[in-house]
Amino acid sequence: MTRKVVVVAVTAATVAAAVLLGRWMRRKERRRKQTQRILRKFARECATPVSKLWTVADAMVSDMTAFLASPTSAESRGFLNMLVAFAGSLPSGDEKGVHYGANLRGKELLLLRGTLGGNEEPISDVHKQEISIPEDVLNGFSKELCDYISLELVKFLGMNPGEETEVVKNLGFTLTRYVEQISASSILTIQRKSLADGDDEKALKEFVNDMNESFDKHGLNIRMNMALVDDTIGVLAGGRYYHKDTVAAVTLGMGTNAAYIEQAQEVMRWKSTTPNEPQEIVISTEWGDFRSYHLPLTEFDAALDAESLNPGSRVFEKMVSGGYLGEIVRRVLLRMSEESALFGDTVPPKLKVPYILGSPDMAAMHQDISEDREIVNKKLKEVFGIMDSTLGAREVVVEVCDVVAERAARVAGAGIVGMIKKLGRLEKKMSIVIVEGGLYDHYRVFRNYLHSSVWEMLGDEFSDHVVIEHSHGGSGAGALFFAACGNVKI
Repeated sequence: MTRKVVVVAVTAATVAAAVLLGRWMRRKERRRKQTQRILRKFARECATPVSKLWTVADAMVSDMTAFLASPTSAESRGFLNMLVAFAGSLPSGDEKGVHYGANLRGKELLLLRGTLGGNEEPISDVHKQEISIPEDVLNGFSKELCDYISLELVKFLGMNPGEETEVVKNLGFTLTRYVEQISASSILTIQRKSLADGDDEKALKEFVNDMNESFDKHGLNIRMNMALVDDTIGVLAGGRYYHKDTVAAVTLGMGTNAAYIEQAQEVMRWKSTTPNEPQEIVISTEWGDFRSYHLPLTEFDAALDAESLNPGSRVFEKMVSGGYLGEIVRRVLLRMSEESALFGDTVPPKLKVPYILGSPDMAAMHQDISEDREIVNKKLKEVFGIMDSTLGAREVVVEVCDVVAERAARVAGAGIVGMIKKLGRLEKKMSIVIVEGGLYDHYRVFRNYLHSSVWEMLGDEFSDHVVIEHSHGGSGAGALFFAACGNVKI
């Protein structure tokens, strides 16, 4: 009897274990399927077939055309709020000599000195220095910031002496857009004002005057003879120095913008008081503000926008720039963790922290080609505190990164094609577009998706007409090329 009892007990335990194992396997399979459902739905809504890309490009062209045809700002509401950013001669490639630049990027100032050799020779002898700007200076009055920049420039020139000459040197001054909000009292709030508006033009001129007065006060033989411009304009100036066929520039970093060269007669609101009106002017598209029902937006984008510092604004930027891509990935992974236990029965607390995942970490995970996704595992531990992820979960993370990066890059590619189409150059002329920014520089898969989207849209017949090149001289160098433009209307 005892033996029979033992056998029965063992059998019962085996059956119970089998039942529990079966339940665990079924629960695991249900969770896997739910994860895949979320992923497939997200991928479907983010899809960017060529037909979708063309609708996005055409919508952007329509907005650009409508804005330029509007004689006043009031009549252009609802379209892209583009800016007349520069009116004058861009570099021709013949510029020579030492030039100075300053690039204001968020809370940092980048000072530059470089030499142009003319004959389209590469820029040489480049010296750079990054300086952190104190909060009280950054958020203070214009004159305080100007004095701070002048003093730092004195130190910089002392460490990087140039040619001893009495000739006054030009300073190119560019500003890089960052995602973070800025103080309303800061000089940064005027960085994107339009020269088409009298009040804005006055504010820009005042800053230039303050800057030049500060240079005089500190004994600097330097002049700022041009308005502040977005760094994208500097990138465009650099492109023009090397290639006369450069017609546009794009920044794809923490923020994003695009600029292109337009014929002056196309801009109805352009007001010129100079006898020799420029034939070409540079337009800052401000394409981060672009919005259209054709954009492949998802519920995750809607939630991100609603909870952002500027809900309803910068819709395009929130899809394509490095300041937001990691956050979209985080939101998708959080949904999967909550609804399908992607990372276990407990949702990792750090997965709930907004903007904890930056685009560099996202890129590192996305481009992990190791068999066990070791880099993904490392980043999940470092960023989210997820210590025991499964290989299957890591594969899902890579897929989510891929969906987000592909959509962003391809939509940006559609924007580039849209600009070239607006210029009427798709079928007739060679067009060079210069691209700058961390996403393009360091995110190889993103860069490949961007190029492929342009090629697919244009096909074999026209794809050779649009050439995308990396910017020259590195980050911030556009200020040097902009300084080479000389005296322009401000």
